[in-house]
Amino acid sequence: MRTVPDALRRHYEEKGWWTQESLGAILSKGLCEHPDLEFRVHSVTHPYSGTFSDVELVARRLAGGLRARGVGPGDVIAFQLPNWMEAAATFWASSILGAVVVPIVHFYGPKELSFILAGAQPRVFITAERFGRMTYDPVISEHVEIVGVVGVDFDDLLAPEPMTGLLDVDPRNPAVIAYTSGTTREPKGVIHTHQTLAFETRQLLANYESDRGRQLTALPVGHFIGMLGAFLVPLLEGTPVDMCDEWNPSRVLALIESHGVVIGGGPPYFVTSLLDHPDFTDNHLRHLGYIGLGGSAVPSAVTRRLSDLGIIVTRSYGSTEHPSITGSRNDAAEDKRLLTDGCPRLGVEIRLSDDGEILSRGPDLCLGYTDGALTADAFDDDGWYRTGDVGVIDEEGYLTITDRKSDIIIRGGENIGAAEVEDVLLEMPMIAEAVVVAAPDARFGEHAAAVVRLRPGRDLPTLDQVWKHFEAAGTARQKWPAELHIVEDYPRTASGKVQKHQVRAWLTSPAVGASTTSTHEGSAPDGR
Repeated sequence: MRTVPDALRRHYEEKGWWTQESLGAILSKGLCEHPDLEFRVHSVTHPYSGTFSDVELVARRLAGGLRARGVGPGDVIAFQLPNWMEAAATFWASSILGAVVVPIVHFYGPKELSFILAGAQPRVFITAERFGRMTYDPVISEHVEIVGVVGVDFDDLLAPEPMTGLLDVDPRNPAVIAYTSGTTREPKGVIHTHQTLAFETRQLLANYESDRGRQLTALPVGHFIGMLGAFLVPLLEGTPVDMCDEWNPSRVLALIESHGVVIGGGPPYFVTSLLDHPDFTDNHLRHLGYIGLGGSAVPSAVTRRLSDLGIIVTRSYGSTEHPSITGSRNDAAEDKRLLTDGCPRLGVEIRLSDDGEILSRGPDLCLGYTDGALTADAFDDDGWYRTGDVGVIDEEGYLTITDRKSDIIIRGGENIGAAEVEDVLLEMPMIAEAVVVAAPDARFGEHAAAVVRLRPGRDLPTLDQVWKHFEAAGTARQKWPAELHIVEDYPRTASGKVQKHQVRAWLTSPAVGASTTSTHEGSAPDGR
């Protein structure tokens, strides 16, 4: 991990932003204060209904079982689970033990999962036997010491009696390793400490309206922000937990009517898919008072549409490395809420480099990557993080993202490394060169668009052929290209490097159809 400058650490501690509380201490206090609150999983295949104390009992029995097997502070516990009760029990048990949690998005394929397990080297891996397209393969976890599979042998890990108390852990130590795709060809392991995540959890809660209603968690808890939002924020706030394990707009609309739950926001698709559904009515609209959008590109057409419906809309900007960089308050001027990415959150500083790149630092900024070389590239000695995004800051301090230096696509809140998609494309024998960039998507904000150069005498494959190739490669479906274009060559620099910003601009121009020999477009069939 990087070294935080002494003056910056003292500043965060003096402000009370970094405390001596571990996530386990925060968790235990909340469970003690709110034992009888409801905990519900709205699922067709794996429903659950209980209380916080019921889930705590499972978590403490799991902690006891793992402790008996020698698991303790600093050990790594990974889980790949849908939004199920067992995911909460695993996170809570890990916090009680002072272990390091590695949440893994449940729809990641075997390629991503294998890389994460090899990099994180967990002592424990908790997963599901089967969910949707996810099927447990014992070979992937053969080097993990302790494996628990929900639906098979998860209960065998539970001790007869629950573990009491907490194991001591230094709050400056790692608490979570969150894997995210980025500019490299493989996922990056982002290290957060108890201090950075405790502050982020309080930051999230501070930005919520007290009358926003009973929240339904739809973001995967395999993403650490979904995990904190579902399993830690409610303990601080004293509110029930409601989760769904798949995004089915029809089902969600039915839950709004039957249980009075609300959607607080997320990537635009989670909201627009409800508005566009034939079952959506004015009664549903009454449950959408406040919507916070972020996690992917936020088109102004979407924010204006929601605002015209009477919804209070805000935008925010952050990343796995720095979760809450900027955002707007609900009482900010409408143009600031709808058209900018907000101003710096509490404790956060931002500035622009000479080339317009956004630099940030703050109490919720990660402590680096599992790969020290990536840490050295992304942070300077004064604690500033190079975001890879380009923006402008207006006279009132509001930030607007204008471009992206980092080679990444944000689809429905999930980061997709363009280089990884390009590598898979280049395994197809007819493709000589592949460039993948972000293209606008009405549902997901962005999707992967592939622009390829073919080998002499070869034909452009169809999208179906490309998707079958990606499926055979074990690549998660959200990474499959939704567009495929052919070019004779790319715009290049004097040194021959492809100018991706020109490729992105070209894809959105009216001349694309006339400039391509063949174009296939569609949406990858990933069910989201």
